[in-house]
Amino acid sequence: MIKYIRDMYPDLEIIGGNVVTANQAKSLIDAGVDGLRVGMGSGSICITQEVMAVGRPQGTAVYRVAEYARRFKVPVIADGGITCVGHITKALALGASTVIMGSLLAATSESPGEYFYQDGVRLKKYRGMGCLEAMKDGVASQERYFSTADAVKVAQGVSGSVVDRGSVYTYIPYLVAGIQHGCQDIGAKSLSQLRTMMYSGKLKFEKRTLAAIKEGGVHSLHSYEMKLF
Repeated sequence: MIKYIRDMYPDLEIIGGNVVTANQAKSLIDAGVDGLRVGMGSGSICITQEVMAVGRPQGTAVYRVAEYARRFKVPVIADGGITCVGHITKALALGASTVIMGSLLAATSESPGEYFYQDGVRLKKYRGMGCLEAMKDGVASQERYFSTADAVKVAQGVSGSVVDRGSVYTYIPYLVAGIQHGCQDIGAKSLSQLRTMMYSGKLKFEKRTLAAIKEGGVHSLHSYEMKLF
């Protein structure tokens, strides 16, 4: 398919995926993609790893694919697992050029769907393209998962809800500022320098114990209120 599109539309930029290994990336790069989407089963509404036993931890996937793709100057998009601004910084540091933020932006005022309240919380419905509900509503989901002609549909996603995050006009500036502060704390003046530091070994990722994870969050308080922006 990619080779056909490349031959028919030589000036069209093609993004291929999703992939999680260097071998998968090689196949698409050899076919002529201009960019790669990385991620399989790591999204908040995705159950591919659980149901299909296929996928890879997102941090490892982004790092391995980006490390290979950079040799051919093919950018990488981290798709899945982004739940906060810190995850964006991690993805960029691991080699991604940008990220997909499905669940984060699904809760904004500008996203499709109506708000509703449950237990006093303002929510919006959010569903994965691999859920049975999406497959029943149209063929786009079925075509994506190559199940158009299948008598039995196998769900690779769920339908749920996300908490209101307000307007993108206030939320996105918060994310941008958070990335800038993350780079500042690391000591990188740009995203290019951030990746250079990682590949040179100056910037390293370390395993954290459960005690370290607890220590890195809010603790030792009777009660608290968290407002991010």
